[in-house]
Amino acid sequence: MSRRFTIVSLVLTAVVAFLVGAIVAGGLPRASVAAGARAKSAESRPQARTLGGPATASLVNFADVVERLNPAVVNIEATAKAPDTRRRRGRSGMPDPPDLFEGPFDFGTPRDDRDAPRRGAGTGFIIDADGSILTNNHVIDRAERITVKLSDGRSLRARVVGADADTDIALIKVDGQTGLPVAVLGDSSTLRMGEWVCAIGNPLGYEHTVTVGVVSFLGRKLFDASLDNYIQTDAAINFGNSGGPLINARGEVIGINAAISSRSSNIGFAVPINGARAILPQLRTRGRVARGYIGVALKDIDADLQRSLKLTVSHGALVQDVTEGSPGSRAGVLPYDAIVALDDRPVANDDELIRQIAGRAPGSAARLRLIRDGHEENITLRLAERPARDGEDRKVPAPPSGPANRTNEQDALLGLTVRDLDRQTTARLELPRMTKGVLVTRVEPMSASFDAGIVRGWVLLEINRQAVESSADYRRIVRAARAGDVLTLYIYSPDLEQRQLKTVRVEDR
Repeated sequence: MSRRFTIVSLVLTAVVAFLVGAIVAGGLPRASVAAGARAKSAESRPQARTLGGPATASLVNFADVVERLNPAVVNIEATAKAPDTRRRRGRSGMPDPPDLFEGPFDFGTPRDDRDAPRRGAGTGFIIDADGSILTNNHVIDRAERITVKLSDGRSLRARVVGADADTDIALIKVDGQTGLPVAVLGDSSTLRMGEWVCAIGNPLGYEHTVTVGVVSFLGRKLFDASLDNYIQTDAAINFGNSGGPLINARGEVIGINAAISSRSSNIGFAVPINGARAILPQLRTRGRVARGYIGVALKDIDADLQRSLKLTVSHGALVQDVTEGSPGSRAGVLPYDAIVALDDRPVANDDELIRQIAGRAPGSAARLRLIRDGHEENITLRLAERPARDGEDRKVPAPPSGPANRTNEQDALLGLTVRDLDRQTTARLELPRMTKGVLVTRVEPMSASFDAGIVRGWVLLEINRQAVESSADYRRIVRAARAGDVLTLYIYSPDLEQRQLKTVRVEDR
């Protein structure tokens, strides 16, 4: 019995020992394999990162980009005293292409009030910590007052430092500021079609809206074939985005959003930032841009042109016309001349020649190499200043001469002119019975009341809860106000058939 027990015990011990040994022996190879796999993975990781670099780089986190750039984006409100009733024309002096819109989003002006001031909303971005801001020229063009709203909520008055209608670029500034967030300017010449970009702006008044898309075309021409070099993008751009930044994946501004297509919601256009960077020194010092000019109309030389005119060159710019009295005319440039070099540097096409000439200062000398009737000639001329593209004066016209309009001090403080209500007015406006107040007969353009949204034809009932039953009551209350005081006006709107409260800050006029 004991012998059998002993044998069984030995067998069981051997089995257990075998199993334990198998587990231990089997675990070691697995550990070795795992360790080897980790080592192999570690060894291959740099190679994997290198191979995956381009793919990883294309995965852009625009949330980080927007977080950095958004504080430098501002909302711009431009106000002009009277609307421009002329049909708006493109910067070339010709009507804009029918499918293109560029301009601020008008708001706050009653449609039936043709004499009311016009407001426009746009966007800009800060390029200097002291308050210098880049935007579109058409955002602030003809504006008599510009207000900039910073990302921290402050609203500041801005002035125009310089503007250039040819490239639709403007530089404005808010004075007395330091340490403002600044947008980093990139290099638009490195852009490629298909590259991811994002736009930040205030479309339709929705502040700091972010849209994302790609560069869909480079060098698009819209208004003037000689200078236009627009970046086309499918990042959504709407009215109010004008002047805002177009940003690359590295968080650099590479364009200024300027125009949109009315026929498609995903075709927008931006001015390359390199164009703005090139003219910034002139905008800061002169307030405008002076460009070189030779006074010739040019055409790119293509295969058909070369064949039909039997030209001996396949590159360059062919002269179509010469303006009388221009530098080109005085130097003897003739139609059909093929300009092939500028100061011994070859000219590929008409665009290149125009850009090189426009980039030079008026008064500087230029040497043209041209082919005339198969023979090479050299002509030296002195550049003139390129005339304004639309040929019209952009300055605000001076008021007509004559006796100045007399404005009561009370009218100037709030920007309101009022008169007593009479029975005829009460009946015509269908005012509620027992309505007591004064009729607003005029709202001064760009006044505190205009900013508050008060319009002509409303009835002023109270100021700071004090009844205004006559013009005398209005004058008495306003006379007691001081610059900087905030007054609450209780007003009845006949159109809406309701009363409203409007706050007005008394201005020091």
